[in-house]
Amino acid sequence: MAVAHSCSCCLQVVLLWAALWPALSLWTVALAATAVPAKLKAAPAPVVAGPVSRVEDARMFQIYYGRSFKVIKNSGDGKSYLLMQNTSKMAAKTKYCTGRIKSFVIPLANFSVDTTASPVSFFERAEWIKYLGTFTNSEDRANAVYDAIKRNYLCLSKAAANLSTRFKPIVAWIEYTQGMWTFVKESYALQYVTDAGAEIVDATITNKRFNSSDSEDMDNFHAILCTVDVVIDQTYALEPAEYKLSTFLENINVSHDSCFSFVSNRSIWRFDKRIGASGTLDWYDGAISQPQLVLGDLIEVFFPTGNYTTIYFRNLAKEEGVTEIGPEMCTRSMSAPMEPITLPCQ
Repeated sequence: MAVAHSCSCCLQVVLLWAALWPALSLWTVALAATAVPAKLKAAPAPVVAGPVSRVEDARMFQIYYGRSFKVIKNSGDGKSYLLMQNTSKMAAKTKYCTGRIKSFVIPLANFSVDTTASPVSFFERAEWIKYLGTFTNSEDRANAVYDAIKRNYLCLSKAAANLSTRFKPIVAWIEYTQGMWTFVKESYALQYVTDAGAEIVDATITNKRFNSSDSEDMDNFHAILCTVDVVIDQTYALEPAEYKLSTFLENINVSHDSCFSFVSNRSIWRFDKRIGASGTLDWYDGAISQPQLVLGDLIEVFFPTGNYTTIYFRNLAKEEGVTEIGPEMCTRSMSAPMEPITLPCQ
């Protein structure tokens, strides 16, 4: 009987609860609506004052925008930067500076960036103009420059793809270091070759090193080069102007009258054509910021027309020398921003 009484009580409670539930539900919702403080309710998304940059291709930094501030997160060094607009109350009252975050009141009049490593792809490299633009509120300008560069690059790449339907040259991008020849494996260099309508030498053999003092090694190396139409030699030279065709042929142990296609067709190239006053290669400066010019060079290298003068690449086989660049070559005013160079493309 005790069990039956207990079950009866349980049933009464359940029925009572079911009867009261609609009213309780309405009361609970009303109570919740009045109990939540106004400051806890969802606030509308902040309206960002000023220009905005969206990161499209770069993977090593991100930009976050608030109403009167920006935060840049640099994945390369793990640091973040809080940029506060000089018109905001936040800028007057707040100063953050820790080991991982620094704050600046923007726009800055001038600043410098110290880089020890560069992103992998050329679009990633070029898009860092957006990173720099945030410090001076120049996002609109940075967006316009990057869009022009990317649009021109993609157009040139499409044009190169049409050229390669007839013939796709085989390219060896190689380097000579401490008596060893190797094939360059940097992904950005290989992508340049592909986008310019050519084909890199078989990737399955590029992991090997070839000792110039070992005859068997060099035989194997030469056997690979027999399949190559174009050679790009990125061997380091302390004095680039002194690195000539004879230097390359001696290092690779090949004669001037060799039957290699790249020798007979005179297609042996280096990217050290433009040299600054301090001896630095413009390849590591201008070429990084304007990859469309590199692509234009390589299209001419692979599909020569004779109507285009390369900017960064010089032809060793034709004894082409280097070009020394200096401030006197700059025709624009120092106060005028540099415009990206876009190559003709349809």
